[in-house]
Amino acid sequence: MKCVSVYTKDFALFSDIYEQIMAAPPAENEEIIIEGVTVSGAGDVPDQYIERMRVKPECVVMKERERNITILQHGEVFEICMPAALLV
Repeated sequence: MKCVSVYTKDFALFSDIYEQIMAAPPAENEEIIIEGVTVSGAGDVPDQYIERMRVKPECVVMKERERNITILQHGEVFEICMPAALLV
């Protein structure tokens, strides 16, 4: 799974820019700014990472089933975890 980190704790703002991020996600180790929010290509994450985060009480897990995307929210960051095929 590929991961994109979005540095905001504001769910409404994240929701507003989510489709922009998905339309043109940053490359690995690339940072972009969208509406004042830093978005970073975090590279690959193992499936075990998602499972470890899922059990943490401070982590919210959302799933977009159609595209097999998992969104983790914890602290002041959202992590969008998606199959690498979506980045092609």
